[in-house]
Amino acid sequence: MRHTLSVLVENKPGVLARVAGLFSGRGFNITSLTVGETEDPTTSRMTIVVTGDDAILEQITKQLNKLVDTIKVYDLTGEAHLERELALVKVQAEIKERSEIIQLAEIFRAKIVDVSDWTYTLEITGTADKVNAFFELLRPFGIRELIRTGTVATVRVLKKKH
Repeated sequence: MRHTLSVLVENKPGVLARVAGLFSGRGFNITSLTVGETEDPTTSRMTIVVTGDDAILEQITKQLNKLVDTIKVYDLTGEAHLERELALVKVQAEIKERSEIIQLAEIFRAKIVDVSDWTYTLEITGTADKVNAFFELLRPFGIRELIRTGTVATVRVLKKKH
């Protein structure tokens, strides 16, 4: 099962290395990892996507909570939440195929951000499933390069707290 964790940590040197070391030291694979400063410059938020059963997730959560720099671990998997990923993909764009690539970009709300004599570079934002589906439809044209940011996620606020 795919799990999405949002981990609030102190914004200090070495925190990312300690978190990554925790996973690798226990043989857990990280599918996606993004890190960025929050609205508070003393904290960073990590969005970590891992695959495994509930027992693995429980072990990961316990280990993350033991790290000194961890402020809070949120499991977003069962929560109403938003996920997005940004990707750039450079695709072979022969003249006769360009209109089809443009149509795919429009359908997926992707943007053409660079054009050369032989390639288009497209930018897409969305869920990992949407991004993957876009890549699969572009594969027959010839993907030359593919770069992904990894998932970022936040809990959806369903009603206002008082």
